[in-house]
Amino acid sequence: MAPRVLLSEDADREERDDRDRLRALETRFESLLERRRGLIGELRKLSGEQKALYERRQEPQAEVEQLHQAHGQLGRRLAELRAARDAARRKVEEAVVRRRELLLTFDRSERERPELIRREIAELELRQQTRALTIEEENALIARLRRRSADLKTAETRVAIVAAHQSLRKEADLAITAARAEVERIGEEMTQARADRDAAMAAMRGRLEAAGGLVAELRAKGKARAEIMQAVDACSRELDEVDRAGRELLARSRARRAEAVRTLRQYAPRRRAPDEAIASIAEAHLEELLKRGKVTL
Repeated sequence: MAPRVLLSEDADREERDDRDRLRALETRFESLLERRRGLIGELRKLSGEQKALYERRQEPQAEVEQLHQAHGQLGRRLAELRAARDAARRKVEEAVVRRRELLLTFDRSERERPELIRREIAELELRQQTRALTIEEENALIARLRRRSADLKTAETRVAIVAAHQSLRKEADLAITAARAEVERIGEEMTQARADRDAAMAAMRGRLEAAGGLVAELRAKGKARAEIMQAVDACSRELDEVDRAGRELLARSRARRAEAVRTLRQYAPRRRAPDEAIASIAEAHLEELLKRGKVTL
């Protein structure tokens, strides 16, 4: 066991003061170390929460991308339907124009049916036979009968033409009806596509709001994490300062003790080595023997 070094009164007082400072620094170091452990725990917790928020953000983000793609497809579909509706409206206009042209190219008198003319002729003949007419009235009736008889012959020769015209007119009417039905169908499809697009936009807005809320939480967590990181850095710097101060105190204590040892060695009486002491004793015995007489070796 090394002997205890005796210090001077001033050095001993400094040693006690340094020991008190060192114990205070050790207490401060342990407190800072515990605080840093707590901060690191909070930091890891925040990191885990950030990771969870980031993973939660991926789902609405993916849904937003899908909804955005669907919204774009619906927009393109609406453009296609709008072009198809315009084309269908043009077909309606063309069919209407065609029907009007058919009506204009066929005289109304040429469209009279023979059975109607025969009925009128029969009524005129019955009137001539059953009523007393003046000469002027009878002449007019006879002229009317002649004209209608001529119209009957003309109508009978135009039966095929009238039938063909009626067939064309029916075709034109059907074309108008079909074109208008196509316009209505495309309009209904456009209405549904608009509703689907608006629903996709509303859903996308909702998912964006949800994603925005998660982004806000991520930013708040990131800000809190940055603040804790600053606190950890400050705590680490203070730990380094406390450690450096403690090392300085220990170094100063060692220097003080080393100085005391040097002083003690300098002013303490010099002790003989064991060999020198044995040699001195042997010489003293030899001298004593010589005084007493001859020494036989």
